[in-house]
Amino acid sequence: MTSDETPIEPSPEPTGLRRWPPVCAAVIAGSVALFVLDAFLSQGATLRAELGPVFQRTALFGPLVQEGQYWRVLTCVFAHGGPIHLFFNMMVAYSLGAPLERSIGSGRFLLISLVTAMGASTFAMLFNFTTPTVGASGMILGWGGAMFVTSGQEFRRSLLLWFAQVAVISLLPGVSWAGHLGGLLFGLPLGLALRSGPRVFSLAAPLLLAITVAVVYIAAHPERFRGTP
Repeated sequence: MTSDETPIEPSPEPTGLRRWPPVCAAVIAGSVALFVLDAFLSQGATLRAELGPVFQRTALFGPLVQEGQYWRVLTCVFAHGGPIHLFFNMMVAYSLGAPLERSIGSGRFLLISLVTAMGASTFAMLFNFTTPTVGASGMILGWGGAMFVTSGQEFRRSLLLWFAQVAVISLLPGVSWAGHLGGLLFGLPLGLALRSGPRVFSLAAPLLLAITVAVVYIAAHPERFRGTP
């Protein structure tokens, strides 16, 4: 469905109202709603970047996933560590995710989002098993990875600049470089599948999803797969 001649990249929005792409809208609305709920339940503590009750139930944390709380590998996408974290992630989610979803369709976009969100969680657990991790940025970088493979040369240059900026940010304390890297790496093969056409994507995407579920399970249970001396 995409090729070098028909790249996937953001295009200027036409005048007038357009229907929001539903998956991207759900990510943004869900993230904002959870943050507002957490701020209410924590009596404003979340606004000061403290850990509210919703954050504690949704954040990725390896030991709790290990105990069976597998929902955290996805719910961490909707949780954010403060208003600034939420604001910038949602800005990028809209500017990058909405054009991509409109270009490829909501079904394909949902599959890409699931794979890259879990890919980001996998890397976060592999490298920072006991560190709470939240945010949509790993999944968003996965969108960028898919778009990098399928877009034209000019937009690729823009993405490379953005990747470089994110790489610098990822070196800051409290930022999950592993989650960012995992999302990006899991997005690249999905971009290859998109570029190869609808038939290849329909075969490759479910396989990649199954592989991602498997590696999430492995990352969540290092004790079961660690080699014996």
